[in-house]
Amino acid sequence: MKIITVEEHFTDQRIVDSNAAYGDASGMADLPEKVKTALNGMRFTGEMLTDRDDKRLKFMDEQKVDVQVLSYTAPVSDMVPTEEALKICRQANDILAGLMEEHPDRFLAFATLPMADPEAAAKELERCAKEHHFVGALITGTWQGKFYDDPVFFPIFDKAAELDVPISWHPEFPDAKIMNHYYLSDNYPLLTGMQFGTAGFGWHLDVGLHMARMILSGIFDKLPNLKFISSHWGETIPSMLDRMDQIMKPEQTGLKKKISDYYHENVYYTPSGILSKDQFEYMVKVFGADHIIWALDYPYVKFDSCSTDFLMDSDLTDGEKELIAHGNAEKLFHLS
Repeated sequence: MKIITVEEHFTDQRIVDSNAAYGDASGMADLPEKVKTALNGMRFTGEMLTDRDDKRLKFMDEQKVDVQVLSYTAPVSDMVPTEEALKICRQANDILAGLMEEHPDRFLAFATLPMADPEAAAKELERCAKEHHFVGALITGTWQGKFYDDPVFFPIFDKAAELDVPISWHPEFPDAKIMNHYYLSDNYPLLTGMQFGTAGFGWHLDVGLHMARMILSGIFDKLPNLKFISSHWGETIPSMLDRMDQIMKPEQTGLKKKISDYYHENVYYTPSGILSKDQFEYMVKVFGADHIIWALDYPYVKFDSCSTDFLMDSDLTDGEKELIAHGNAEKLFHLS
C-alpha cells in the first residue's frame, strides 16, 4: 500500500545562516538563562534535518514511506526585514523545488511564506503552486505577536482557497510572556524549558488555540473552500469540541455553523508520529478515516519499529487504511 506522509521537515544551511543573521524568532531574550540554554539544546540542526538524500531516503525505505511532503518548520524569524524575508523564503522554496526535481517519485513540498508581507506571501504561494507544483503551505506560531485571524493576513488564506491548497499548522515556541507566566517554575526549571512549555505540552496548546481563533474569526464562512491540516491529533482541541459547541453557540459566535462543524469539514488531522492506539481510534471515531492523513514528524520522532505496520495492523477496514495511507492526501493535494 502506498504511504504518503505530510509532516516531514527539512532545512538547508544556507537558509539557517541567512535567518540567523537577524537573531532568534522565539522571543527567548526575555527568558531566564537556564531556560534559554535548555531551549537552544532542543533546536535540531543535525544531519538528519539537513540531509538531502541518503539518511532521509534510508529512513523512508525502512518505514515503508513512498512519498514525503517536505517543509521548513520556521526558516524566517519575525526579526528579518520584510524584503529580506521574501528573498529567504523564495530561496528556501526553490531549494525544495530542486529536491522534488531530483526525486520526483519521493518528494512533494509545502511552501514557506514571508508572513511579514501577506500580499507577497500570497503571490509566493501562487508561484510555488503553479510553477513548482507545491501542494500547500506550512505556517508556524504567530507573527510579531499577531495571530493569523488578524485581517492583515487574509490575502494568504484567500489565495489558498482560490488555489484549493491546504495550509498546514506547525507549533512554534510560545511567546516569552506566555512561557514565563504559564510554564516557568523553580520546582522544575529545566523541564519547563525543554518539554513542558514546548513539545511536551505548551506549543500544542498554543497552535490549537490558533486554529480555534481562526474558526471564531469567521474565516470559513468567508472562505468555505479553505482547508487546514492540524498536526499532533488536532493539537489538544478535539476532546473539547462538545464543550465548545455547548458554550459558544452560533447565536453567540455569529458563525453559520457550530464550531465542531468546521473542525469536521475544513480540517484534516495527522498523528505527527504520535502512534497511540487509543488516540488513533478516537480520532477515526470522531472525524472519520476520510479526514486523517499519515505523518511521522521526521526527523524529530524516532521509531523502534516500522510506523507503517501500526496503521496496517489496526482494526480499520482496508478502505479506511487506504484513505489514511494515501487516498486523503491524493484528494486534498489533487494528485493523479
